[in-house]
Amino acid sequence: MAQDLSGYHRALDLFEGLVAGVPGDGWDAPSPCEGWTARDVAGHVTGGQYLIMALAGGEPEPDASRDPARFVPGDVLMSWRTARKECAEVLTPRALSRPIPFGGFGELPLADYLAAYILEPLVHAWDLARATGQPARLDPDLVHHAFATAQVVAAPLRAAGRLAPPLPPPKGADEQTRMLAFLGRSVPA
Repeated sequence: MAQDLSGYHRALDLFEGLVAGVPGDGWDAPSPCEGWTARDVAGHVTGGQYLIMALAGGEPEPDASRDPARFVPGDVLMSWRTARKECAEVLTPRALSRPIPFGGFGELPLADYLAAYILEPLVHAWDLARATGQPARLDPDLVHHAFATAQVVAAPLRAAGRLAPPLPPPKGADEQTRMLAFLGRSVPA
């Protein structure tokens, strides 16, 4: 059975477009992720590609949150594209059907994990856009899917100290703003 990874690929495309739009001197800009620069955000999402490769092969997972800039030394866009290409190559039908642990939720096939993983590159695309002065409007269909995922995974992530407490969204906020506030991001008016 073929897996529909179109949302996953669209989220990666969106992130890649923002990486490509960062000016050469923009990588040291602070991001909405406390203590992280734009380079750290790009490194974290790039490290996520290596995490997915490890899951696909049953290997130990790298910690993409510890010193994330190590995943994007030098040319950030080239590092991202290399990781993305290498990851795509290992996502065979067999790898996609491989059961992987999913936090406190048990196991699920890697393909299902990737459907939920949209949240990661999507939210960090917003972080990167904010850090580097790029338009921060996200794909509404991906936002809808990611927000549903966020509501399922937020509690254990918060309990582990990996996600900020939710913020109240502004009255009448759109779904993107509500999702970002739920994830602890302050969205300027």
